[in-house]
Amino acid sequence: MKKFTVILSMMLAFMLALTGCVSSTNNNGNSSSQNNGGAENNEEATNEQESGEVNVYTSRHYEADQMLYKKFEEETGIKVNVVEGKGEELMERLNREGEATEADVYITADAGNLYQAKEAELLQSVESDVLAENIPEKLRDVDNQWFGLTKRARVIVYDKERVSPEELSTYEALAEPEWKDRVVIRSSENMYNMSLLASFIDIMGRDDAKAWAQGIADNMARDPEGGDRDQAKAVAAGEADVAIMNTYYIGVMLNGTDEEEKKVAENVGVFFPNQETTGTHINISGAGVTKHAKNKENAIKFIEFLSSEEAQGQFAEANSEYPVNEKVEPSELLKSWGEFKEQDINLSKLGENQQEAIRIFNEVGWK
Repeated sequence: MKKFTVILSMMLAFMLALTGCVSSTNNNGNSSSQNNGGAENNEEATNEQESGEVNVYTSRHYEADQMLYKKFEEETGIKVNVVEGKGEELMERLNREGEATEADVYITADAGNLYQAKEAELLQSVESDVLAENIPEKLRDVDNQWFGLTKRARVIVYDKERVSPEELSTYEALAEPEWKDRVVIRSSENMYNMSLLASFIDIMGRDDAKAWAQGIADNMARDPEGGDRDQAKAVAAGEADVAIMNTYYIGVMLNGTDEEEKKVAENVGVFFPNQETTGTHINISGAGVTKHAKNKENAIKFIEFLSSEEAQGQFAEANSEYPVNEKVEPSELLKSWGEFKEQDINLSKLGENQQEAIRIFNEVGWK
């Protein structure tokens, strides 16, 4: 009997041990399953965190841009935070904020403004095979601190009734006596005009560039006033026969809701000067990665996206701007104005010659 009791006790002990092992295995299995699930959740959280955000300071204020930002968010998971303002105000804000800035990308119009941002040490150089492929060399900074995103041509706009296209040829011709009191253009303080003259300094040399500025100043139908659209309105109203202005604004007027502006744009013609010589002046809106960007990789991805065929096509169609990506065609409106030869200079020159252009404007009395 005693022997039987011992054997029974050993069997019970063995069964309890076995049950404990099974329980332990199940617990370990459950724990392992929970740990695996936690790892998966952590991985998802990490991926979301890695996607992160990109903070953009921009002087562009177009619905098409907002649509592109949303598309970028959908494709990358990177949240785009936007601060809008005038280019010079945002530049000053970047300078004031210094290392504390949240901005990762700075976007503005005119290579002259981008050059100023570079000179103020607000941008940094980046290396990107995508940007090198999508954006021609002359439309990006020599040190890769800024990159063109869209192009605009500065052309001669003329009254279709009073002026024949056959009378037009070059920018230089408008400085001749026959155009006395027939030309309107913005003030010398306007960056577009600084860049235009800066391009002439590079192409013609200072003396000829000054002679051109003097001739235009002498041939103005009135003192400079207003923006580019106001120059087209002056031509349509008979105050002048020709104006120098950006193609972009004609497109805005034609596609806008202001019927008066639309009528003005319909009554003027677009002429691309210097097609037999140095080509028509172009400028850009562009972007750079800020010096103190906290999300540098996301910033580069963002600019790369804006240079893609998809984004460039939307810029061209919605904003009447020429694409910088040569794989993308201009909109039908821009095509209707015809193809044209561009000035063949790196747009960094527009910034490098800016101060000289200002001195020339002052010397010839261009208000």
